[in-house]
Amino acid sequence: MSRDIVLKERWEKLVQLLSDRFSQGEDLDLDSIIYLIGVQELGQLHRTYKKDEKINLMHVAICRLLEPYGFYEFDYVDREGWPHYKVKEQLPALKAGEQSVLMKEAIVNYFIEKEFID
Repeated sequence: MSRDIVLKERWEKLVQLLSDRFSQGEDLDLDSIIYLIGVQELGQLHRTYKKDEKINLMHVAICRLLEPYGFYEFDYVDREGWPHYKVKEQLPALKAGEQSVLMKEAIVNYFIEKEFID
């Protein structure tokens, strides 16, 4: 099977599993899954987040997701428990579709690493 087909199948399986667990019948979109990863990485699961914190959660998730690709490197955790990353390499200019594929691949790899999917 081609890499694209495997990624598509894994993505669909992951969306279904996460949607069943965190949504009331609607499929979670890419941004929602990134947000969930941010909450997971912060580790403060049972609290309400303000709008700016939600944006920061998504930033944390994106840094964590792109770390294995060499774009970010974990730096430290601050006093409030927020992880911080530093830029190692600037992201290349990607078209919207290319960005989406990169993020889906990174998300699938993240959940494989966490042994949530195989």
